[in-house]
Amino acid sequence: MTLLNPKARTERGHAQQETLLGKTAAEPATLFQSSWRDYIFAEVWTRDGLDLRSRYLISIASVAESGVHSERLNDYVRGALLNDSLSQLELREAALHCAIYGGWDSGTAIDKAIDFVLTEQGIEAQGYDPIRAEPWDPQERLQKGAAEFHNVMTFGGPPPVAPYFEGGILNFVFGEVWHRPGLDQRGRRWLTLVGVANSSADIPIRTHIYGAMASGNASYEEMNEFVLQYAVHAGWPRASYVQGVVFEMAEKVKKNLTWDGKPKE
Repeated sequence: MTLLNPKARTERGHAQQETLLGKTAAEPATLFQSSWRDYIFAEVWTRDGLDLRSRYLISIASVAESGVHSERLNDYVRGALLNDSLSQLELREAALHCAIYGGWDSGTAIDKAIDFVLTEQGIEAQGYDPIRAEPWDPQERLQKGAAEFHNVMTFGGPPPVAPYFEGGILNFVFGEVWHRPGLDQRGRRWLTLVGVANSSADIPIRTHIYGAMASGNASYEEMNEFVLQYAVHAGWPRASYVQGVVFEMAEKVKKNLTWDGKPKE
């Protein structure tokens, strides 16, 4: 067996850290600081199973929803912009999407990080397309939301019998946000998965992991990579539970069952 060289790992991690964060990496002063270089950047971010754009989205959402003010969020936004992994428009859409699944304060954190990086890098801020620019029929928006829910989740949504279901899920989340052109469905999926995984709410975790694979947004292999990338900021215990659900939902998708194990009609 060929032994792996710790010096090579350190060099790889250092180079990746500078490239991925878009700034000069300081020499670690502590054991913990060295773990970012020698493990997170050298061994997690360099894995082949998931594209860089997806890893940025997962990481941005994870830091924003952690509830801890961290320079790391600025770093990820800077890296995503400078590496052309995400555009300014896509990052603004990510802020809105994360607000839904992680709370509006998490969206605020991403928006502020974007503002900081644009100022730091001397990049001109772009405008945005309004949530809705033209008058609309409320019933039509409700119907569109129900259709988009099925498109995203691969099964029907809740009936509009409560303000949360009607005004929240069907009218706004799926009636307006999920089909905005500024960020594709696959990108929104990663942001959503972080939010539901952080919630520790069993049904949202199961249904969204199922929907990710059943819709074709993510393969089984990519979902396994998601779990490891998610673990970096969420911690191993949360990721352990998510990994178990990925195993379970993958079997149901493979057997053409619904998320709760029933034969599809």
